[in-house]
Amino acid sequence: MPETLPLCLAEAFLPHPPKAMGVAVSGGSDSMALLHLLHEFCTMRQIRLHAVTVDHRLRAESAAEARHVARVCAEIDVPHDTLVWNGWRGEGNLQGVARHARYHKMALWAQGYGIDTIATGHTADDQAETVLMRLARRSGVDGLSAISRRSLREGVTWVRPLLQARRKVLRSYLSGRGIGWIDDPSNDDAQYDRIKARNALELLAPLGIDADALGEVAANMTAARKALDWHSFLVSKQFVSLDAGAVLIEESGFNLEPDEVQRRLLIRAINWVSRGYYAPRRAALSNVMTALSKGQATTLNGCHIRRIATRIWVFREYNAVRDTEVAINELWDGRWQLSNDEALPEASDLRIRALGLEGLEQCAGWRASGRPHVVLKSTPGVWQGDRLVAAPLAGFAQNWQAKLHEEPDTFFATLLSH
Repeated sequence: MPETLPLCLAEAFLPHPPKAMGVAVSGGSDSMALLHLLHEFCTMRQIRLHAVTVDHRLRAESAAEARHVARVCAEIDVPHDTLVWNGWRGEGNLQGVARHARYHKMALWAQGYGIDTIATGHTADDQAETVLMRLARRSGVDGLSAISRRSLREGVTWVRPLLQARRKVLRSYLSGRGIGWIDDPSNDDAQYDRIKARNALELLAPLGIDADALGEVAANMTAARKALDWHSFLVSKQFVSLDAGAVLIEESGFNLEPDEVQRRLLIRAINWVSRGYYAPRRAALSNVMTALSKGQATTLNGCHIRRIATRIWVFREYNAVRDTEVAINELWDGRWQLSNDEALPEASDLRIRALGLEGLEQCAGWRASGRPHVVLKSTPGVWQGDRLVAAPLAGFAQNWQAKLHEEPDTFFATLLSH
């Protein structure tokens, strides 16, 4: 019932709501309902609300739709911004690439306003469609958990307060208040898997496989996932350590754990090192686990995974960063900040790039660091042309420090926050 919708927001944000909140609005019924519900919720509690629309420039009508959302926001006095993405190059999965770009751009936008929470209009219908698509992909516990009510990504907490509400209820809410919405024609395009799933749900309903049933499946899998996550977290605190941006797993403890726990630890390690968000495909990860069981080194998603002595090391693959070069005041590989406490002369010719073998040859004392050379190859150094100025992680500090932009403890936090 539409009158119960405010309770969804209360459950999502109370008793400790954020002081400022973003809301993603496309113009469709789900996000328009969320915009108006949040406007009322935030006005009552003096929460600063700011709306954002991402125009993917994939349809001729998208710019006009973004302007329409801006007008609606102006009418209710909600600040609004439109972010334009035109990065589609015709490669990969369009919806997946667009989704990744959308989240990235909104996260940067939120950080610019000091906003750490963004609400999105996912519904129970979206949840059911996602579960059905994950079934088709033979997903496990994580995949069938589908859409989380709350998740952390790129430093932003993403909240989906309407995840238990049906789309028809949201449209009834809008119609009752004389509020219109935009129907995206792609929602009827059967070339997309989500639309195929939406159509299939109509056929499956007589079997009792409907949005409510699949939502309950997702809830059950979420409970199972949380239990696995908690156990994986406890195992990581016992057997995992971090060094030079790499994840080290004690092999003896790792091998005693069930395959599913091993898999989860490897996923988190790979994502933490590569700054990835989505889990590697199950088949690819299975190949990694098979290689480890045979004592073989392997790579996945820009990470090198191999057994060294009694530990499994997960570290940055050299080939993934060999061409990455930035100025000394910029993040290298999106992870490392190099700094020098001393006042430096004009240093515009200093650059940060991976050591490689060339750099290690200029670090006579790298063995004293206790770190394997294959790991050090992909760590950052300060270069002046072909001359290595400093390599803090390889025993050649020269008053330079290398610090991860992200606190190391976030690795352990990721086991509980996805």
